[in-house]
Amino acid sequence: MSLKEQLMADYKEAMKASDAVRKNTVNMVRAAIKQHEVDQRVELSDDADIVKIIKKQVKMRTDALEDFAKAGRDDMVEGYKKEIEILKGYLPEEMSAEQISEKVREIAGQMGIDGGMKNMGALMKGVMAELKDKADGSAVNKAVKEYLSGKQD
Repeated sequence: MSLKEQLMADYKEAMKASDAVRKNTVNMVRAAIKQHEVDQRVELSDDADIVKIIKKQVKMRTDALEDFAKAGRDDMVEGYKKEIEILKGYLPEEMSAEQISEKVREIAGQMGIDGGMKNMGALMKGVMAELKDKADGSAVNKAVKEYLSGKQD
């Protein structure tokens, strides 16, 4: 079953179960996919393209969480946390911080980079090319900075 079909099935199931948060979240992702299809005049059938849209939705909510917390909107924070949890269920499992750090060391070794923040761009480019769908960009950035500054074991 493709991710698009899975979203439709989950939407129907959430409607039957009267799970408003899941229904609204899944429907919103389906709308974002449809909007992308209309804007780009394409039919998305590849799960990788749909994962990108879901990741964008997760990032939007994660960024908004901080603003809601600053504004004291605990109700919105809780709602967005639930939505993020639902959306992450559709994403492939991401690498742990330890796995990312190990990959950074491995790729840096292959590239001949042993330290110095001047190598940040080159190492980030190399690591992200290999881990783009497997790891969060901010986690990779943190691991690369730690490696280049010598704080990694």
